[in-house]
Amino acid sequence: MQQTEIVEPNTVAVGLCPVCGRDRSVEWRRAPDRFHGRDKSYSLIRCPSCSLVRLQDPPAPAEMAEHYGAYYDSAISGPGDDPAHWRERCESLLRFKSGGTLLDLGCSSGGFLTAMKGPSWKLFGIEMSGAVAKRARDRCCAEVFVGDILDAPFAPGSFDAITCFHVFEHLYQPREVLAKISAWLKPGGVFYTMMPNIDSAGARIFGSYWYALELPRHLYHFSPASLRPLAGSVGLEIISLTTNREVFIEHSMRYVFDEVCRKAGYSRPPLAEVSAPRIPWRVIRKVFRLTLLPVLTGLASLAGDGESMHAVFEKVAPGGRPVAGHGRLSRTRRFC
Repeated sequence: MQQTEIVEPNTVAVGLCPVCGRDRSVEWRRAPDRFHGRDKSYSLIRCPSCSLVRLQDPPAPAEMAEHYGAYYDSAISGPGDDPAHWRERCESLLRFKSGGTLLDLGCSSGGFLTAMKGPSWKLFGIEMSGAVAKRARDRCCAEVFVGDILDAPFAPGSFDAITCFHVFEHLYQPREVLAKISAWLKPGGVFYTMMPNIDSAGARIFGSYWYALELPRHLYHFSPASLRPLAGSVGLEIISLTTNREVFIEHSMRYVFDEVCRKAGYSRPPLAEVSAPRIPWRVIRKVFRLTLLPVLTGLASLAGDGESMHAVFEKVAPGGRPVAGHGRLSRTRRFC
């Protein structure tokens, strides 16, 4: 007798989940590119087995440039040009590695590498833009490969530390990149990454209006439940995983207000076209940030974990044992 497969409601047949290998996922969210104010709707699907969320039918890599733009690039890369912006991340990395060879994936103009510059470190980077990579080289004398991460020619066992800050969610092949990272690390080397947490309070509160969904620029959305086994499958063992509160209230509420105005027949310019605010609005925003924002952020802690996920993994030595001993202290800590 032929066995009939039981299909869960609202499931769609897609490619294998890169975390658990399941071939069906649940339709989870549908929303447009609210940042650019475009009408095309995108579908997010969620694996019911490991909770990984991914974009169904993402734009081809050759088409992705049109979904970014000058405002996006300046808003994202601008703050990163200041080495002071990276102080906490430098301190976090130094808790696990005090020196050696360091590779920053998506190094942009070298803000983080400049902050780490010193006699204890030999610096490397990977950047897609040749012009931006030149800025990084000029600033911190790092060796920067221009191109895709998977095409970088580094030899196995080259690095003591690899970092990846708000880049991993943009990747088309996250498991393959993690495998490459694992190969590039020396035994006992660490991988430090940051990305949005799809199981956070902000994602639950704002739903498809959550700013960090970033459709269609974010191709994968991870949580502690999905990131941990994915890293483990390529020989990376968790040594620290924290979630920090970063609700993106202002931008998320703007998306909600834009939708209300649209339904009322009033069209507002999208966030991508908004110029620098005038002085009266800056004053209002400053008052909001000093008064209501801390209250709203505190209330968000009642709805779940923080929105920014910080994870540090260690390359497991042959035989499955962590080299530096960090792996035996594996834990998940959550900060609100």
